[in-house]
Amino acid sequence: MSQLPTNNAYAPGNHVLLDFFGAKHLTDIMYIEKALRKAANACAATILEIKLHSFGEDGGVTGVAILAESHISIHTWPEDDFVALDIFVCGSCDANLAIKPLEKLFQPTRTNIKEVMRGA
Repeated sequence: MSQLPTNNAYAPGNHVLLDFFGAKHLTDIMYIEKALRKAANACAATILEIKLHSFGEDGGVTGVAILAESHISIHTWPEDDFVALDIFVCGSCDANLAIKPLEKLFQPTRTNIKEVMRGA
């Protein structure tokens, strides 16, 4: 397995995994796109494209905001009021800055957050 050079001036990026329990708006594809845009803007990321897929009127939504700095992905389970988000950004972006807007928009009753510095 190859390794990154030890003389890197920075880690390639930080990766935040969010689990929202008791969340709202999990079937509304337009609302979810707005949330991904707000999250990307909050962490100063550049949106290249957003691709979302709805699994029907009462079904969940899955998708990704493709960023110049990496991605934000989302998977919703409205039947369980659960949403899983994956925020990976590099460069001067800080994935942690996307958390508050996402919490405000999805209004979870409980949040689980994990952060990994990739390549560190």
